[in-house]
Amino acid sequence: MPSVLGTRGRRDPRKGIYLLPNLLTSANLFAGFFAIVGAFNGEYVQAATAILIAMVFDFLDGRVARLARAESRFGIEYDSLADLVSFGLAPGVLMYAWALDAYGRLGWAAAFLFVVCGALRLARFNVQIGRVESTHFIGLPIPGAAAVLATSVILDMHFLGLGREIRPVLMLGMTYALAFLMVSNIRYRSFKSYAMGERRPFRILVWAILVLVMAAIQPQIVVFGLVLLYALSGPAEHFFGGLIRRVLKRPASAGAPQHAADDEDDVADQEVIVRK
Repeated sequence: MPSVLGTRGRRDPRKGIYLLPNLLTSANLFAGFFAIVGAFNGEYVQAATAILIAMVFDFLDGRVARLARAESRFGIEYDSLADLVSFGLAPGVLMYAWALDAYGRLGWAAAFLFVVCGALRLARFNVQIGRVESTHFIGLPIPGAAAVLATSVILDMHFLGLGREIRPVLMLGMTYALAFLMVSNIRYRSFKSYAMGERRPFRILVWAILVLVMAAIQPQIVVFGLVLLYALSGPAEHFFGGLIRRVLKRPASAGAPQHAADDEDDVADQEVIVRK
């Protein structure tokens, strides 16, 4: 049996894994599995809450790995597999059990499309590591899509009570839309370059405190609003930003023919003067 020790008696780092980040990833995976079990048992709020808890562990494992310089290829692949279960399979099963089962094949097709688009989104993210700027994501991140579905369940069960007539229609459209956004080329801000230790305007602190106060009063509404706002920010920035850029370019392009005409008039005047 080959030894895992190096030539100098130290453990070969290639034969081991970083413990803490992978433990957090395992907790992420456990929360996703717990959400699936909750959806099977009809505990929909419990399942949705477990998906949100999985998001916390998913955030922590990446942050701990970067701070401890414990990033590895094993950790990246394990994290993607855990994310597929917690933010792809678990929300898909939850949506089908909670709202989409009334549509039969159309319902489970929507749930499956969400899962497969989430898998494609994770695969594309893995191959783009180091190739795409870290300030933006290409496509809606799968935790963001899962958070929209999970918070929708919590919001409906606590406040809306849409019922079996409206809920399936609304969630069917939302599931298809989120699946499309995950595999789209729309750019989303990653906020990785946002340094919390830098000085910021005073009004940002005031707004942050207001959000925290509102979250303490009505957490279901505030959390749903925040994740929905992020999901809509990509398309809004894509379409309105492109429209603004086209409007700003239009005066310059419209003025170019006029400048060309003025130049032609000047040349004609000079020719007349020379002939005289």
